[in-house]
Amino acid sequence: MRVFITGGAGFIGSHLADACIARGDAVTILDNMSTGSAKNIAHMQGKIEIHEGDIRDQALVEKLVEQSDIVFHMAAALGVKNIMEHTLESIDRNFNGSEIVLHAVTKYNKRLIIASTSEIYGKNPNQPLHEESDRLVGAPQKIRWTYADAKALEEAVAHTLHKTHGLKVTTVRFFNTVGPRQTGQYGMVVPRFIQSALNNEDITIYDDGSQSRVFCHVKDAVRAVIKLSESDLTIGDYFNVGGVGEITIKELATKVIERTNSTSSIRYIPYSEAYPAGFEDMQRRVPDISKIRHAIDWQPQISLNEIIDSISASSA
Repeated sequence: MRVFITGGAGFIGSHLADACIARGDAVTILDNMSTGSAKNIAHMQGKIEIHEGDIRDQALVEKLVEQSDIVFHMAAALGVKNIMEHTLESIDRNFNGSEIVLHAVTKYNKRLIIASTSEIYGKNPNQPLHEESDRLVGAPQKIRWTYADAKALEEAVAHTLHKTHGLKVTTVRFFNTVGPRQTGQYGMVVPRFIQSALNNEDITIYDDGSQSRVFCHVKDAVRAVIKLSESDLTIGDYFNVGGVGEITIKELATKVIERTNSTSSIRYIPYSEAYPAGFEDMQRRVPDISKIRHAIDWQPQISLNEIIDSISASSA
């Protein structure tokens, strides 16, 4: 297969590139290196074709799509801190950039997997969240939700192009995917906690730590993406991809300290000290993954303890 990965130097994109190389695919990636990193793909030098550029470059995107058999659209401006601090750029890249990719894939009639997010569900309190759960987001002035809105519109455009032009698209909604190569720079909680623990520094929790999440190792997530891409039965459909085992952020911090044998202490700060005005959080985010389990017989295999250990080993 000739595989084209947008955002291929990013966290999930680079692990996906590894998986495609391992199965013998010819891999081309496009990344503007804004949240991706050359370090993530350094070990692939000579094995992949690398283009440093933007998904809003229509001519470049169309050329690379035309040369491919399948497109994995993983590129996005992401991370709560990043969205809050670079709002207009993030909206433009996440919506206009994705629209260019979607129309290019439609034009050349290629297979497409798009990376969406659990953020689209917003702060819906009815957990666990299944694929038909309602979106419940805050006011437009709550800037955090612009990411959810842009990705929801991306999904809507993809769905419309599937219905009207036969776009062969499958949508993947990632829930709190974590693992080696993920940076804590944009607010991602697990690498941030682990880095602090390894340095025996205070682990900072926003608010009281009672918020809960479910984490999924990137290798499990990539395995789901590959398997979804191999089935024509998933075309036109959308799936949650996430882990099992809900845990509060306070419990996560305690577990990280224990697993890393750290002397770190936990300190709590209000959201107002961590984020600019316009931030809003959700108390729980728990995925219902029964749909993907029934569709392709996938479920996560890597435990939270193994997740913490793998990130610690790669960060040491």
